[in-house]
Amino acid sequence: MFIGISFSCFYQAIDAIDNGINQFDTDKPPRYVNNTNLSSRVGRLNLDWMDPNQSPEKENEAFQQAMALAGSEFLDSVRFHAKSWLPARSIVMECIADRYDTDPSGEIMVLKRFTPWKLHIFELEEEMKVDPPIKYVLYEDDRGKRWRVQAVAISPDRFESRNPLPAQWRGLTDDELSKEAGIPGCIFVHISGFTGGNQTYEGALAMARTALKI
Repeated sequence: MFIGISFSCFYQAIDAIDNGINQFDTDKPPRYVNNTNLSSRVGRLNLDWMDPNQSPEKENEAFQQAMALAGSEFLDSVRFHAKSWLPARSIVMECIADRYDTDPSGEIMVLKRFTPWKLHIFELEEEMKVDPPIKYVLYEDDRGKRWRVQAVAISPDRFESRNPLPAQWRGLTDDELSKEAGIPGCIFVHISGFTGGNQTYEGALAMARTALKI
């Protein structure tokens, strides 16, 4: 598994960029250009054509810098996946398996502890043959000891949600939101409907359950 992770999360993008493979199957031009990826940063270490010193020594110095940059990022990636990614995957897998304990629809998942679930939910849904797909994830906000309900995106690289929180809730806060939703303790719902908050777990769960029905 770890070799596959290293390829898909580190090597694959570098190899695709190096071989001129488009990220998306479309002829439309991108809406924006990302020049901050590793390939771009390594490319900027090439000798500037305006630099009067184009000697082999200068070129070798730039090459050493590029190796150090790429090597450092690779090691960071390995450390991240070993210490954070894999443990988070186990937690999310357990929470997906327990989702029917939260709601009979199977479309609401509760994180037993906060973890970077977005990195895993799509892959695990496919592996675990989750149907219907999960619409909302509930977790406690450690900063304020309040609960969040977050709509799951339609795919890992998209901002749109599978089932955003109801339009009539969006942009409202506190008492106004609680009155509109008919749920006590509401704190907010983002204007796009991708996330909201409640004072309690029960309130956040009620928000998710109500949103499924609207």
